[in-house]
Amino acid sequence: MNYSFEYIDIILLAMIAGFIFLRLRGILGKRTGFEGKTPNQFKEVLKNINVEQPIKSNENFDATAQNEFLKGAKIAYETIITDFSDNDNKITTSRPLLNGQIYSQFNEALKERSSRGHFAEITFIGINSAIIKEHKKIGNILNVTVDFIAEVITCIRDKEKKIVSGDPEKIKKIYDTWVFSRDTTSVNPNWQLVNTLT
Repeated sequence: MNYSFEYIDIILLAMIAGFIFLRLRGILGKRTGFEGKTPNQFKEVLKNINVEQPIKSNENFDATAQNEFLKGAKIAYETIITDFSDNDNKITTSRPLLNGQIYSQFNEALKERSSRGHFAEITFIGINSAIIKEHKKIGNILNVTVDFIAEVITCIRDKEKKIVSGDPEKIKKIYDTWVFSRDTTSVNPNWQLVNTLT
């Protein structure tokens, strides 16, 4: 009897995963031009922060490119926030979305939180807005600064599960300014988070 319930759970999970995959594919289309080897669970996330074709040096970061970029930036933002809220001592899911410096900074913050015996309870509600504040091209490097306004439920607890900060019953609005970057001459169209200004 227990086995039948387990099979039903597996089937339900497979159906949910298939639905999410089809929704992402319908919104984002197929990826082209990227030959890098990426773990399967990251492919959909990475596809969302790709500009379909590498930006040539004589092309502008026009309205169409900006709209495509923002679609991916929103998914990248949620992925990174959610990964940082996990109670691991290391960034995992969002590693390909971060440059080396940000990756190290996030990991240090996670280790510090863990060393205090604290753990996070964070529920990502959604992104209210994501607006390109500015974009600059320095040589071949294009940097895009994005202002995010999002809503989360956040709470930090200690070893005894007492609340250290936050409120598990209250939705909090957060304001972040992040800088994404990519080399426009690279065949790899992926963007990476290179700075957080908040």
